[in-house]
Amino acid sequence: MPRPRKWRNVCCLPDSNRFGPLNSPNQEIMFVNMTVDEYETIRLIDLEGLSQEECAIQMNVARTTVQGIYSEARKKIAESLVNGKVLRIEGGDYKLCDGEGEFCSRGRCRRNRCGIDMENQNN
Repeated sequence: MPRPRKWRNVCCLPDSNRFGPLNSPNQEIMFVNMTVDEYETIRLIDLEGLSQEECAIQMNVARTTVQGIYSEARKKIAESLVNGKVLRIEGGDYKLCDGEGEFCSRGRCRRNRCGIDMENQNN
């Protein structure tokens, strides 16, 4: 029996969850689905400049898990670009962080930059 999947910490959901060609027909076959945790690895590694090890710590998974997630995310981005498919970001095994993590204090957490005011959220 396979081991249960571990929840991945994600700082923020994407502002937009669909990307692609403007002239794409709205057919299910023309979509590529990326999970939120795949999106988070792209954000952390490619945009924030974290190493796979740092990304793994922030997402609370093993580095090898991040490597696999990152590889799948890159394939999906390439399929979208090369084949003119719409990239949809949704689903996956994730939980939103509470803004109190180790990296959050170093400014790497996007939770407070996503329009979420953590202080007023608890009121």
